[in-house]
Amino acid sequence: MALKVSQTWTALLGAIYQRQTSGQSLRAGSVQNRYCSTAEGGEDTGRVAGQTVVSERRGSVVTVAINRPEARNAVNQETARRLLEELEAYERDPALNVAVLHGRGGNFCAGYDLKELANHTASLKLEQDATKGPGPMGPSRLELSKPLIAAVSGYAVAGGLELALLADLRVVEQSATMGVFSRRFGVPLIDGGTVRLPRLIGLSRALDLILTGRPIGAQEALAYGLANRVVPDGQALQAALELAEQISSFPQQCLRADRSSAIYSCYDAPSFTQAMQYEIDHGIPVIQSEAVAGATRFSSGTGRGGKFS
Repeated sequence: MALKVSQTWTALLGAIYQRQTSGQSLRAGSVQNRYCSTAEGGEDTGRVAGQTVVSERRGSVVTVAINRPEARNAVNQETARRLLEELEAYERDPALNVAVLHGRGGNFCAGYDLKELANHTASLKLEQDATKGPGPMGPSRLELSKPLIAAVSGYAVAGGLELALLADLRVVEQSATMGVFSRRFGVPLIDGGTVRLPRLIGLSRALDLILTGRPIGAQEALAYGLANRVVPDGQALQAALELAEQISSFPQQCLRADRSSAIYSCYDAPSFTQAMQYEIDHGIPVIQSEAVAGATRFSSGTGRGGKFS
């Protein structure tokens, strides 16, 4: 069943967009039909003009970039569709182990492009059944089986914060700003913000951000557990890539089994006992496929003293 947005509502959303991006007038980016896509096995050739999402493969790691810097990487309908396509392609590709999501031009994502909504003549239709279609921001309803890292610079607010919450880890630049900026204007979190944020940082801290809509800087985000790493400005992407390469170097079946168990115990397990059962059921197959070989390497001297190389 679809939700219809009235003309009054879309006009209000347009005003919100202007306010939440510090009053700057933002232009909608042009869209072309040709993209660098992991689904096509392509490499980033540098032809990014007009492409709302740009991806680049780096061995077993893929970067996915929102490319609307003139709009502080606000997501419109085309961008949402492209983000979903790229992350679904990553999920399907057995040669890729880790994805890094970031924004070009100094900002991660300023949320949904409310200016586009205000200027759109047709009513917006959103899929209300979370099992049948994507969220407004695109990939927000995905349950990936492989790690995703967000490299956060500039603004990651409103729907942009929700995209950052989709990631397993967030590498955040020192001057970055996160927050539920839509709070002041009555725009709800409908891309997982009320679901993931309390799980990540606890209900009390999540409600502080959700109810007040206040901005949160990198150091406070680190103290909350919202940021996993804080790096100097301009270094989030490089730091995220280094982290992705390290994660990609580990035995992947074991890593994904442990990741899956942690997520299951947090979101889906009805009891402690069932969480423990899920862990052992998914862990035992890894013993023969990876753990025995790993134990053999250790017994020969590899990794002694906690060394990772």
